[in-house]
Amino acid sequence: QVQLAESGGGLAQPGGSLRLSCAPSGTMFGRLGIGWYRQAAGKQREVVARIFPDDNIKYADSVQGRFTISRDNAAQNLVYLKMNNLKPEDPAVYYCHHLGTLTWGQGTQVTVSS
Repeated sequence: QVQLAESGGGLAQPGGSLRLSCAPSGTMFGRLGIGWYRQAAGKQREVVARIFPDDNIKYADSVQGRFTISRDNAAQNLVYLKMNNLKPEDPAVYYCHHLGTLTWGQGTQVTVSS
């Protein structure tokens, strides 16, 4: 079974950048489909970006052009979310998810403040 661990959250200024990492562990077969989701206080969890096993990528409209989901070149199930031009609406707990399963990471907090 796969477990996921996020890292890289923290505080950034508006317009700043952060890079989140989603590191899987456990038994894996081939490339995983990994999604990044976020949940702001008082709101429902929403999808941010997904990378599928065939490397097809989809973004939420709200982050298109600002966020980039990618795989590590060496460890291709290590997935990053590079967040540029952070906005006041981006703060949330960010979770990674093994697509098609019930497996989620524990989440990492992203705060945007000057």
